Amino acid sequence: QVQLVESGGGLVQPGGSLTLSCETSGFTLDDFDLAWFRQVPGGEREGIACLSGRDGSPYYGDSMQGRLTISKNSAENVVTLQMNDLKPEDTGVYYCAADATRLRVQALCVMPSLYNHWGQGTQVTVSS
Repeated sequence: QVQLVESGGGLVQPGGSLTLSCETSGFTLDDFDLAWFRQVPGGEREGIACLSGRDGSPYYGDSMQGRLTISKNSAENVVTLQMNDLKPEDTGVYYCAADATRLRVQALCVMPSLYNHWGQGTQVTVSS
C-alpha cells in the first residue's frame, strides 16, 4: 500500500526558509515520478516541483521558480522540498504526490490528476 506522509510545515517569517519532507512507503522511490503541489487559499492545486523517476531530473513550476530545490533519498524513502525566500503569498497547504506517470519531466507538474497517490498535506504559513 502506497503511503505518503508530509512534515515540516509551520509558521515562517517573510524571507525565511522551510524544508518539507515526505516519507514514503509501499513502493520503490526510483520507480515513481514525484511531485510537490500546493494549494493557496482560494486557489487550485498547482504543481511547484517535480522529479522524474526515469532520470531524476527536476522541474519547477513558475510560481516559485528559483526558490525551490526538490530532492530524494532513495535509501531512506524520503522526498524533500527546500523552500527559500518565502513570501506571504506562498501560504497554503503543501502536498507530496507520487505515481508512475512515464511522462517527460516538463509535464509532471501540470495536473494533479496525473497522480493517484497523495499525502495529507502540511500547512505552510508565511507571516510576520
